[in-house]
Amino acid sequence: MSFDLSQIRKDIWRGTSGFTNTLSLPTGYPQLDQCLPGGGWPLGALTEILVENTAETPLWLITPALVALDHEQRWQAWVAPTGIPYAPALANAGINLSKMLLIHPPARNDLLWTIEQSLGSNICSAVLSWPQRLRGTASRRLQLAAERGRSWGLCFCSCSHAQYQTMAALRLLFRPNRRGAEVTILKCRGGRPMKNLQLIREVGPPGYSG
Repeated sequence: MSFDLSQIRKDIWRGTSGFTNTLSLPTGYPQLDQCLPGGGWPLGALTEILVENTAETPLWLITPALVALDHEQRWQAWVAPTGIPYAPALANAGINLSKMLLIHPPARNDLLWTIEQSLGSNICSAVLSWPQRLRGTASRRLQLAAERGRSWGLCFCSCSHAQYQTMAALRLLFRPNRRGAEVTILKCRGGRPMKNLQLIREVGPPGYSG
């Protein structure tokens, strides 16, 4: 499963969001792409993936896009990961470790500030973060920072917070199963919610050590 930045498309999203000229990047999973406006992950925007256990992050879901974004030669920041990323597996998956930043803020206020600054810096093609929960003003600040920095903002949060509204452009509820995962699109600017989307995991995930 591979693609390059020539597949990044500029599409017009129409809907209540008011967003236009939004870049998108194929996810690497066609069954998911066809459900997303522009045919992929929204770039210059915030994506929230809700999982039951944030210590078991579905990196296989996002790895194809991270590999494709490496061609930009910008940093990819990992802010407060819940485990230690396993470098050999990441490298084997095609992720450029020399452009990967690991950041561990000491407190939650520092965490949100670090995510915002990384997103808005314009030096990161992607910012992965594990804030556990995201609400209200904080989510709006991160969404605006992603737009400003032209970065793919990606937050992994607990599914227990699915009931709360956020300003993320895309919100997915992720439930792993034996073949891959069942994904529910809770919110999609320019698109519509969708339940029980089955994704087949075709490649082994880069993992955490420990």
